[in-house]
Amino acid sequence: MAAMAFTRADYEKAAAVIRSRTDLPVQVGLVLGSGLNVLADVLEDRVEIPYQDIPGFPQSTVEGHAGELVLGRLEGVPVITQKGRAHLYEGYSAQQITFPIRVMQMLGVKTLILTNAAGGLNTSFRVGDVMLITDHINFVGMGGNNPLMGPNDPTLGERFVGLAQTYDRHLRAQTVKVAEENTIRLQQGVYVCLSGPQFESPAEIRMLRMIGGDAVGMSTVHEVLVARHAGMRVLAFSGITNECIDAIDTTMETNHAEVLDASRILVPKLETILRGVLRSMR
Repeated sequence: MAAMAFTRADYEKAAAVIRSRTDLPVQVGLVLGSGLNVLADVLEDRVEIPYQDIPGFPQSTVEGHAGELVLGRLEGVPVITQKGRAHLYEGYSAQQITFPIRVMQMLGVKTLILTNAAGGLNTSFRVGDVMLITDHINFVGMGGNNPLMGPNDPTLGERFVGLAQTYDRHLRAQTVKVAEENTIRLQQGVYVCLSGPQFESPAEIRMLRMIGGDAVGMSTVHEVLVARHAGMRVLAFSGITNECIDAIDTTMETNHAEVLDASRILVPKLETILRGVLRSMR
């Protein structure tokens, strides 16, 4: 798929289609990662819109990504949920992947909450743990694949975006409080973004640990960059779905089915955390 350059008019056109289906004044955007789509099913007064009905929206092609927007209320807060995302490895550009975040911006979203399925680099992490992302290492962006490259539209955000306060400290503090109140084992750490679709080699795993990575995945950071460019507050989670393999003399191997199976363990934990955080935002 060829890279595309979008304009504000493209985002507004997509937003108009969504507004024609519902007048819900959404405040929070939620992006759901591999196997976590069922979190959208707990929304009240749901309105579901297939991606194919929205001009410009990338179509999800990966198992575990449903490919529809779900709008509704969770804990009384109006929410727009991206039930499945697109990835670079599917052939989409960084601008295409983040198109839904720009549309959320047009709809008035001020807070973006993201989830992903990730491998646990940190040896103290276990499958089924939830990691609160405190920072990230963007290998894909360092290689020049960045959704903010190209002409900047100042009506969408400033040319240069600071990342020192990327993951909102107040939302992170509320997350820690909710996890403690519900006795949920919550990890915190640095998320490493790679392009995929292959899982990491043992040598790559050892390197990523050395540079301070705690979890590794193939998504999220591009969306975070656009959200910060748009002035949104950001909160993000990695669901640890597999322990990373750092040895070559082993019969173990990571696979996508394992990721989806582990996601089922994560859903109730993430739902509890999300509900608690949203209650604090009412």
